Amino acid sequence: MESNTRSADAGELGNGFVMDATPLSTEMTAQRDLNFASQRKWKVRSATAKNALNENTAYILVPGDNSMPFLSADAPVRKRATFLNHHLWATRFRDGEMHAAGYYPNQSLADHGLSLWTANDESLDASDLVLWYTTGVTHIPRPEEWPIMTVHQTGFKLIPAGFFVRNPALDIP
Repeated sequence: MESNTRSADAGELGNGFVMDATPLSTEMTAQRDLNFASQRKWKVRSATAKNALNENTAYILVPGDNSMPFLSADAPVRKRATFLNHHLWATRFRDGEMHAAGYYPNQSLADHGLSLWTANDESLDASDLVLWYTTGVTHIPRPEEWPIMTVHQTGFKLIPAGFFVRNPALDIP
């Protein structure tokens, strides 16, 4: 499930917003890119586990600092590692599918990973999923980083959603 936030008509105060949820039910529709303007996030819900409010338990992938690939679409590395073309991919779980670019991408001329695994566009509904998230850093060197580059943090958060009916920390003295 993809979530995108947008402004809504909220009367004279003008401070309303809504979150639009879109199901991503096949491997091809789950090839998605970041959209910081809409605070895009992705939620993976259990097909069977329900909480006390009768909602499916889930985890939300919250993107961190990231970048689009600035390599040419014709660059050899982009042909071998097509996972760079999208920030998010989802596949049905299969043994042996462990590396987004397949095995030995530096020794190949074409992709042997996600683009092949998702070509048949299988349904993701009620299946064991693998969520593939690609982070990228566009590093613009600064004089302060010579001769040692400082740390550039990137990543994401995977947060629970709907496992509790209230904040479990509320009973802390």
